[in-house]
Amino acid sequence: MMKRILTYIIIGVAMLTSCDIDYSESIALSQLTIQLTADDGRTFADSRVELRGIGRDVVFVEQTDATGAACFDIPPGLYEASSSAVFKPATNLIEIANGTSGQIIVNESENTSAVIRMMVSKVSQLVIKEVYNGGIMKDDGKVFQFDKCIVIYNNSSQPASFDNLCFAICAPYNSQGNNKWYSSNGKLVYEAEGYLPAIDGIWYFPQTLTIDPYKQVVVNVHGAIDNTLTYPNSVNFAHADYYCMYDPEAGYANASYYPTPASVIPPSHYLKAVKIGTSNAWALSLSSPAVFLFQVKESTPQAFATDVRNLTYVPGSAQTDINKVAKVPVDWVLDGIEVFAAGYKSANNKRLTAPVDAGFVELTNQLGHTLYRNVDREATEQLTENAGKLVYNYSLGVAPSTDPSGIDAEASLRNGAHIVYMDTNNSSVDFHERQKSSLRE
Repeated sequence: MMKRILTYIIIGVAMLTSCDIDYSESIALSQLTIQLTADDGRTFADSRVELRGIGRDVVFVEQTDATGAACFDIPPGLYEASSSAVFKPATNLIEIANGTSGQIIVNESENTSAVIRMMVSKVSQLVIKEVYNGGIMKDDGKVFQFDKCIVIYNNSSQPASFDNLCFAICAPYNSQGNNKWYSSNGKLVYEAEGYLPAIDGIWYFPQTLTIDPYKQVVVNVHGAIDNTLTYPNSVNFAHADYYCMYDPEAGYANASYYPTPASVIPPSHYLKAVKIGTSNAWALSLSSPAVFLFQVKESTPQAFATDVRNLTYVPGSAQTDINKVAKVPVDWVLDGIEVFAAGYKSANNKRLTAPVDAGFVELTNQLGHTLYRNVDREATEQLTENAGKLVYNYSLGVAPSTDPSGIDAEASLRNGAHIVYMDTNNSSVDFHERQKSSLRE
């Protein structure tokens, strides 16, 4: 049995951020070993493993050894571990491996071990580039929240065409909300069954969507008008190229969320909805949504979301429409982003499973901030057409969150560059909190 004492200095820990441990008291350390494995037998040497204290604001980080094991010396408590790795088995092919542990109990002065089964998936051409959802503060001190959007992007050099392309949000609405989807072993009950619970309803493009290489599509969620006429710090969505979620006939008819779209937006750019729950507006969280993009296979969005075989209910809740969700197969998911509410670290819980998103990005809402995807610096700089077009010294991050590449993506795009964004299926690596929506530049 191994025993170490923590006094004023932490020894053997690679990184500790915002720790709430009282260093004035001695704390006995315990050893935790995390082993990364995969069904195909691949190894995970020199992979980053992140260990988050549940119920307190503490994060430890270690690298695995040649066998794929990471060793932590930590105070006793309840933890959750996650890891991500990138493989390039062939030219133009990238595989992402992600895994989470569920809850790990570490007792004082004991050696504990846990295994993370890494799930391997291929990277999609289409990614979520940005989620703007937190609202702004009005002059009267109240929040204006009806100006949300999601930006998707073709992160490749080839045209991307998708039919039956859909948006959904994973239950529950807020990361800090009561999450009944966890079992007694700390695992999400739907992880083993290979689906994500889409709450309230889904939105879909009624026609095939084609996006040119390194181009984006802006999808307004709420308020497809020029909001800046009333609130200068908001966003102008009155643009002919933009799309919007607008389908009152489906039951999403709350005029505060869905004013008649600006006349410049053609009706062919209106997304359609299938309402599953009872809301009169698709409730994209102001603080912490878990958004994912998926493609219905061998069916249609309408048929999928109305088939009772694809529906279930929040565990432990009455089987009524308010608790109804659609079971979206993980194999259909193209991309996702897990957002945690800043200031609720001890209450935040994951909703997206590891193959979709093994991490999270925090949002400070009500300030016009946005969640923006980081630039893959190496891949972007390798594009020969970017010579002399990239702009550096990026400065729009919200401390301590920023884009570690240092590349100002929006300034570079305006300069004619092509941007390749990070895509590791881990929002902790792929996203940062940005001071303002890119649509305001």
